[in-house]
Formats: sequence, C-alpha cells, structure tokens
Amino acid sequence: QVQLVESGGGLVQAGGSLRLGCTASTNIFSLVVMGWYRQAPGKQRELVATINSRGNTDYGDSVKGRFTISRDNAKKAVYLQMNSLKPEDTAVYYCNYRWSNIYWGQGTQVTVSS
Repeated sequence: QVQLVESGGGLVQAGGSLRLGCTASTNIFSLVVMGWYRQAPGKQRELVATINSRGNTDYGDSVKGRFTISRDNAKKAVYLQMNSLKPEDTAVYYCNYRWSNIYWGQGTQVTVSS
C-alpha cells in the first residue's frame, strides 16, 4: 500500500499562484508515473498533469501554459506549480501514483476567488 500525502491547497485570488506538493511512501518512486487530477463540484475528475520517470510531462488543455508539474525523486515528491489561477480552477486536487497499481491522495482543496 502506497500512502500519498498532499499539501499546499488553499484560497487565492484570481491571477494568483499556488504550489501543491505530494510525497509518496514508496521505494520505487523514480520509476512511477505521478500525476495531478482535479474534481470540481458536479463534475467528473479530470487530468491536470502527469510526469513519467523520464520527466516527460502531459497537461490537460485547460491548464497548459499556466501549470507546471515537476518531481524530486530524492524526496519522493511531485509538485504542481499553478500560476495565473482562474475561478474555474477551483476544485479538489488529487495526487495520483501509477505503477502496477494506482493510488490516490486524500485530496487538497484549491479555491480561486474572482
């Protein structure tokens, strides 16, 4: 069982920035695909960004150019730098771990006020 612990959510005004972090309790962190997903009220969970073991990234269309995913294998951590935040970015953000199994963090609330 892999534990994912998220941090960094909160309330921010539109145009502001937040940085989310997620640490994983695993010894093979450098091998796995890590990602961030989000779910707004009444909507399905959607991809925000992923990063694989080589550092290759993928982003949802709505966040391209504004969000940046990165990883620190030594710290077993993945980060999401969110800039130019919009009210529509308001959601619960979930860290995701994908290897032989898939694990989810508990979620962290991000609220962007207009």
